[in-house]
Amino acid sequence: MSAPTGQEAKTSPPPAAIPPFGLRTITGCLGMLLAVHVAGFNEHVTELGLSDLRGAMHLGHDEGTWFISVYEACNIAAMAFTPWFYMTFSIYRFALFMTAALALLSLPLPFMTDMVSIGILRAMQGLSAGCLPPILMTVMLKYLPPPLKVFGIGGYAMSATFGPNLGIPFEALLFERLGWHWLYWEVLPLGALALVMIAWGLPQDPVQLSRFRGFNWRGFLIGAPSILCIVTVLYQGDRLDWFRSPLITHLTFWGGALFLGFLIHEWHHHSPFFRLQYWKSRNITMSLLALVAVLIVCALMNEVTTTFLEEIKGYRPVQAAPVALTVALPQLVVLPLVAALCNMRRVDCRWVLGIGMTLLGLSAWLGLGLTSEWVRDNFYLIQALQIFGQPMVVIPVLMLATLALGPSDGPFISGMVNMLKGMANALAFALFSTLLRRREQYHSTMLLDHPGMAHDPYGADMAGRLHEMLSGQALVLALVDILLVVVVICAAFVVLTAILPGRVYPPGKAPADRGSPLPAPPSPQAVPSSLAAQ
Repeated sequence: MSAPTGQEAKTSPPPAAIPPFGLRTITGCLGMLLAVHVAGFNEHVTELGLSDLRGAMHLGHDEGTWFISVYEACNIAAMAFTPWFYMTFSIYRFALFMTAALALLSLPLPFMTDMVSIGILRAMQGLSAGCLPPILMTVMLKYLPPPLKVFGIGGYAMSATFGPNLGIPFEALLFERLGWHWLYWEVLPLGALALVMIAWGLPQDPVQLSRFRGFNWRGFLIGAPSILCIVTVLYQGDRLDWFRSPLITHLTFWGGALFLGFLIHEWHHHSPFFRLQYWKSRNITMSLLALVAVLIVCALMNEVTTTFLEEIKGYRPVQAAPVALTVALPQLVVLPLVAALCNMRRVDCRWVLGIGMTLLGLSAWLGLGLTSEWVRDNFYLIQALQIFGQPMVVIPVLMLATLALGPSDGPFISGMVNMLKGMANALAFALFSTLLRRREQYHSTMLLDHPGMAHDPYGADMAGRLHEMLSGQALVLALVDILLVVVVICAAFVVLTAILPGRVYPPGKAPADRGSPLPAPPSPQAVPSSLAAQ
């Protein structure tokens, strides 16, 4: 890899001076945080309200699954490549444009009458929403002073703990009070507020269009289609019965082959979207694996609770909302407290991570007693453990991933972290759908094969009620099996936490005789000057 020429160094604009930390910077960071939550609400509210949207827009079940998978595929693909684009067009301008696009694209959606138009708008909306979380991570780490960087990490962690748990209450409020159109339009008022805060508060860093001369076109043209294929497989695989479907078979083969080629290309490219060499660090390996694991765990537990209350007890979202609020609202207090705890030099974030994963495992273990007699109140203790477990895992994981890196490493790790964050949700969806269907079929077969069940002596009416009861019992047993999988995942990562990562310290609080567990960040001669400037 060659050093930049003198001409390149002259044409690269100097990096923007970081303004003094004050009210404007705080407002800009909070505006970016709000924009990410707006994107999260748009994602979760439309997913949870899908049955209502399908009914209002006259969409079938299969069309509804594409409604979700098209959005998520573009969302995750955007996360992977966003860091290059916000470095080129500037964080300030890129954040404003994508936030405005996310909000404005929601306006025509309720009036679309064909699936092609809906799919195009959802893809564009997913693309704009996926660009926002990587910007938030960079903003929090770039503009906050060292004593507050861990709190910035806690703010970013809210997108994984606070937002998803607020989806059900938000969907219930919008649908019951304002009408189904507002399942799309809820992004408008909050998006407008986020735009004002970002426009006033974030510094206006320079545009660097000269970076297009060194754009990694081959990596982009290989990587983006591969991610789109893989995410589509995860969201459509179970519905189409996996490899019995030619579509899933082809998408898996070509998507997997392209993604493998993308990884090989990125390993050798002088200006990659992902710097895969970071996986040589035990801390980053552990943090990325743990991030995927904890997001899968949280998603599975949310799905178990929601599925039980809706399918077994017949709850509407407004009735299930208190259970979700039990986890969501306390995060506003618990997240800052956990961030303050991890910001202490005496506190080893690995211990916090291990305890948090233990709490999540204990929460799932308590759920193994699930029966068809449970009601909403039986879930409050399980949810209470997640109040502390979720932030105690997510914040240390993000600390392990980011605090050992230099300033020039941010764009290379940001895309990787956010893409894996999105991919974890897709994996959780595929895992839940597959386990639920397979285990429910297994338990149904076992119950029906029980002596006395194969031949019904009571008549057709009684047989119908009996089979309905057995179907509900099979669903409960399948949900218990999924919780058992969650317990195993948590136990495995408690062990990994004890043996894999090294300790990291909060910014400015590391002992003088301790070095970074990573190799020194790339020198300006090792990367293009426009990257080194960042």
